[in-house]
Amino acid sequence: MGARRVVFPHPSTASPEGIVAVGAAPHPAVLKDAYRQGIFPWPHQGMPLLWFSPDPRFVVVPTEAHLHRSLKKELKRTTLEVRADTAFRAVIEGCAERRRKGQRGTWITEDMIEGYCALHDEGLAHSIEAWRGDKLVGGLYGVSFGTVFFGESMFQLEPDASKIAFATLLANLVAWGFSLVDCQSHTEHLERFGAVHWPRERFLELLAKEVRAPTREGRWLLELGPKEAAARLEAGGQVDLTPRRK
Repeated sequence: MGARRVVFPHPSTASPEGIVAVGAAPHPAVLKDAYRQGIFPWPHQGMPLLWFSPDPRFVVVPTEAHLHRSLKKELKRTTLEVRADTAFRAVIEGCAERRRKGQRGTWITEDMIEGYCALHDEGLAHSIEAWRGDKLVGGLYGVSFGTVFFGESMFQLEPDASKIAFATLLANLVAWGFSLVDCQSHTEHLERFGAVHWPRERFLELLAKEVRAPTREGRWLLELGPKEAAARLEAGGQVDLTPRRK
């Protein structure tokens, strides 16, 4: 693979583990090409950078997301403030520092941090942050193209901080007409929000349609806070998830 421009194999050629390609650095141009094709990097210690497109794919349809009763109550009474794109580097570094079973944050390398921070500077990567006063206590980051948000990792220093941040993000994505959150691979944490497995073919068909929609570039300003999130998610909405045939 070249240093800056990469031609990825089609995801259908992936190994049983979902590996599409090996090598290349996570430069912004490479990351953009990868995500638009349903491919993402997942560093593994002691190996060149691996690029994945797993089958099945774990996703949340924002309008079909659900919240447990305890989280609904927590959203309504929380004193945390949820912001977007005010501390992107701090969020990704927080994710890199936290070791959590079943999550990929442990392997966020310096190259990955710089690549995603460059995407953030371009207005294509975003952080959703939970604040206690002037202290960052949790959050998540990801990439957005068209009406798809590709979630990467999350962390928290207080109980439920990342859940509150994610629920608030989901509510805003519903308000903005987003069709899908790509969670990549299964976690029980995301399953509680209604994440489900889709066959890779279904995911790629929808992705091909939705990445052609206008991208919400630049710094995100959240229209809904935690207290409004539960009500907005309960209201749901209608999003056309039928892949557009050529």
